[in-house]
Amino acid sequence: MSEYQILTVLAGFAFCYSLLASWLEKTPVSGALVYVAGGMLFGPQVLGLVDLNLEGEEISLLAELALAICLFTDSAGANFNVLRRVEAIPVRLLLFGLPLTILFGFGCAWLLFPQLGWIEIALVATMLAPTDAALGKAVVTNPTVPASVRESLNVESGLNDGICVPVILFFLALAGGSVAASESAPLAIQLPLQVIGIGILVGLALAVLGSLAVRTAVNRGWVAGTWLQIPLTALALLCFGLAQWLGGSGFIASFVGGLTFGALTPRHKAQLLDSAEGLGDLVAMLTWFAFGTITCGWLSSAISWQILLYAVLSLTVIRMVPVWLCLRGKHLRVDTQLFLGWFGPRGLASIVFLVMVVGQKLPGNETIVAVVICTIFLSVALHGLTANRLASIYGGRVGDGTI
Repeated sequence: MSEYQILTVLAGFAFCYSLLASWLEKTPVSGALVYVAGGMLFGPQVLGLVDLNLEGEEISLLAELALAICLFTDSAGANFNVLRRVEAIPVRLLLFGLPLTILFGFGCAWLLFPQLGWIEIALVATMLAPTDAALGKAVVTNPTVPASVRESLNVESGLNDGICVPVILFFLALAGGSVAASESAPLAIQLPLQVIGIGILVGLALAVLGSLAVRTAVNRGWVAGTWLQIPLTALALLCFGLAQWLGGSGFIASFVGGLTFGALTPRHKAQLLDSAEGLGDLVAMLTWFAFGTITCGWLSSAISWQILLYAVLSLTVIRMVPVWLCLRGKHLRVDTQLFLGWFGPRGLASIVFLVMVVGQKLPGNETIVAVVICTIFLSVALHGLTANRLASIYGGRVGDGTI
């Protein structure tokens, strides 16, 4: 299949969608859902005009770039006054809620997929634990939702994928047999320190230097007009690329870099963010189109009641119970806890992890792929269709700002 044919379909679909995007934002139908549906339509199971596969680099690269830009821009736009008031909520979600989510996911997968080994079960649970900053954007940018809830979800989704990276790498090392049993404990300590530590250091360093350079250039009139579209996008990709190159988490670097840049550049960030977010949204939507092209085949050939049940549990019990448990004692409203629990969409990070795992050719690959694809597809549909409606309902209930 010609790459120009694929380019033509992608560009044509993106052009048509852009003409309707503002209108669609007012409806329950999310952009991600439209692009996934488009990918399914033009994919090999229907029209056959676009044929991509998980073992190729296209889907992984698109997902990584989209996530890096989204993490950087979302964190750069964070409200630090609000974040300081509610910092305990995302801290609890990350330090307690995330491990509990992996544990609950492991338990459910162990019951439903006895054919999988414990390492494969652990990989499934970890791949589907992080929430998606890009897919949750409809909620974290909705002004009807209290700022404290939006910032909590934003920080959680910005950091949990980076935290899961060393966990995924650890289980892949065990699965590949490259690590002896006696070396597993030191590796379990070394990987998080290396991957997360490098990501934080790279994000901080580049954001400080980037902020100084941007402020100097803008104040002296060296950059203006259309050139303002470039700096934040380039800096986000620089944070991601350098951290990955050095063996760290590019996702952590992008989020920390954006957070630091936003704090150091309050005067110019709004102008710079408007342009960068548009490009990030486009790359994210193209990723969803690519994901849609592979979805039909897997859902039609490998779906089972166990896989469907696990996908439903992943979006409900496996996510919502840990959120409720880790927030006990915070005296939050019941609807706030339910809202935080429900809006944990799975998306780009899980796609990146899926491509990493598929390349290892594990014995349970087919089941792993089907579970992750089914869960992501359900998340795109259910979270996309409920985001605006539930945000409006919840925002109306807590109009006084009490969460």
